[in-house]
Amino acid sequence: MKNFLDISWETIFKAFIAITLFYVLFSIREIIIWVVFALIIAILLEPLISFFKKRKIPRFVSVTGIYIGFLGILGYVGYLIVPFFATEVQIFIRAIPEYFEKIYPPLQEIGLFGKGELLALEESLQLMTTNVFSFLAAIFGGVVSAIFIITISYFLSLEENNIEKGIILLFPKKYEAYALSIWQKSQKKVSAWFLARIITCIFVGVVSYIVFYLFNIQYPLVLALMAGILNFIPYVGPVITGILLFFILLPITEFTQLIFVLLAFIIIQQTETSVLTPVLMKKAVGLSPALVLVALLVGAQLWGFLGAILVIPLTGILFEFTKEFLQKKKDKESVVI
Repeated sequence: MKNFLDISWETIFKAFIAITLFYVLFSIREIIIWVVFALIIAILLEPLISFFKKRKIPRFVSVTGIYIGFLGILGYVGYLIVPFFATEVQIFIRAIPEYFEKIYPPLQEIGLFGKGELLALEESLQLMTTNVFSFLAAIFGGVVSAIFIITISYFLSLEENNIEKGIILLFPKKYEAYALSIWQKSQKKVSAWFLARIITCIFVGVVSYIVFYLFNIQYPLVLALMAGILNFIPYVGPVITGILLFFILLPITEFTQLIFVLLAFIIIQQTETSVLTPVLMKKAVGLSPALVLVALLVGAQLWGFLGAILVIPLTGILFEFTKEFLQKKKDKESVVI
């Protein structure tokens, strides 16, 4: 018993330090998450920065130009679409009661929803979209966090080889060279995948808006934005979009018109899947749809919309790096044997 209770002051001090460190990290967990997101953005932009570096453009000039360019584009696009988006959402809020009055009878006939469930869904939609600007702030994580993330990401991009220095510290000397080569390869492939997904989402969103506008569909911008965002999820996203379009448009659109819109949306998705994606994905890693979906769910659960998007490249880089590293290690061991 005496030996069991004989704890040295050194052990107590180490336990105190560990508990204090854990408490500090837990207290600043949100800031740590922001820093991780900033690091992911810096990693995704590194191939573009390297492209300008090869053309003898100073790093400070290329990094500053890239960030100002992206912020300028985002700001201009936001300036153009936010007023229209806000107007459409407000119209949609006012039309929710009428919409549910139309959709309730057919759903009741097939036993899909009860009156109480539909009323609860209606109240949730109205509550969620009452304040358009609060809704947008919730999606993008707030202005303060966005500014913080972009600022940290900018300074991380200015300093070259941050991750490489960390890899050198983590890996033994004999693994340094090919750990660095695997990292650079994984980074480029996952960055290409992420950029390809963004381009395909923009394509689906823009073309969907044109289709909705030509067919005189209500809320074209809101529906196109939904189609573009959900397209980020491979395979599953377009199916969810198609189902949502059917149920949203069914009570407010003629059936023939609805069929043509859905057929047009299928053609858009097939064009994206069969033509655009293969061209863009030539140099990108083929991330598993299951892995993407799990990463999305985990990221959304922990950190909201921003987490759902940015956790995917982080997961992809870790997955690709681990896979390549283990494969090279296995090949090396088989050669030795």
